[in-house]
Amino acid sequence: MKPRSMNDEENGRPPDPVDWAVIDVVDYFRTVGFAEQAIAFQEQEIDGKSLLLMTRNDVLTGLSLKLGPALKIYEYHVKPLQTRHLKNNSS
Repeated sequence: MKPRSMNDEENGRPPDPVDWAVIDVVDYFRTVGFAEQAIAFQEQEIDGKSLLLMTRNDVLTGLSLKLGPALKIYEYHVKPLQTRHLKNNSS
């Protein structure tokens, strides 16, 4: 059995968030310590494509999260995922 490469999947998720299903987004936020807030992503059916399109305002107001966690989610997770996706897909 061939070991899975980190390029194939990261923690069971495709490496590029654009390919994530809603459950992958939810699992990601659970894994990084936002289990309570992950429910909002599930309720709003945020998949990877939607996640990459989210603005700061979407995260702060659209998900009905407390301000503190919402700021951290956007600054430390959504924004870096968007930046990495753009960097990896610009040629």
